[in-house]
Amino acid sequence: MDVLISVFVGLHIIGIASLLGGFLTQMKAMSAGTARFVPAMLHGALTMLVTGVALVGLNQADDHTVNTIKIGVKLAILIVVLGLVYVKRDEEKIEKGLFGAVGGLTIANIFIALLWT
Repeated sequence: MDVLISVFVGLHIIGIASLLGGFLTQMKAMSAGTARFVPAMLHGALTMLVTGVALVGLNQADDHTVNTIKIGVKLAILIVVLGLVYVKRDEEKIEKGLFGAVGGLTIANIFIALLWT
C-alpha cells in the first residue's frame, strides 16, 4: 500500500507543478495584462483533485490518521482555483487580480500541505 500511496503523491506533485508552472509561465504576460489560463493549469488542477481524493481514501484504508480539517481547507481552495480556471479557460485575457488570486491560492495550498501538521 505504501508504494501505491507514493505513486499518488508523485502524481499529486506533478499536478501542482503543472498548475504552478502554468501560472509562472504567464507572469510576464500578467504584467502586460495579456495573461490567460493555459490548458496545463486546468489539467494540473484536475490531477490534483483526483489524486488528492485518492490519497485520502488510500490513507484511510491503510489506517493512517487523516486531518480532515486540513484536507477540507485544501479541497475548498482547490475547488475555487479549479472553478476559476475552468470558467475562464477560453478567455483571451484574464484580469490581473483574478490571475494573481489563482497563483496566490495555489501557493497557499502548497504551504498548507507542507506546514500544517
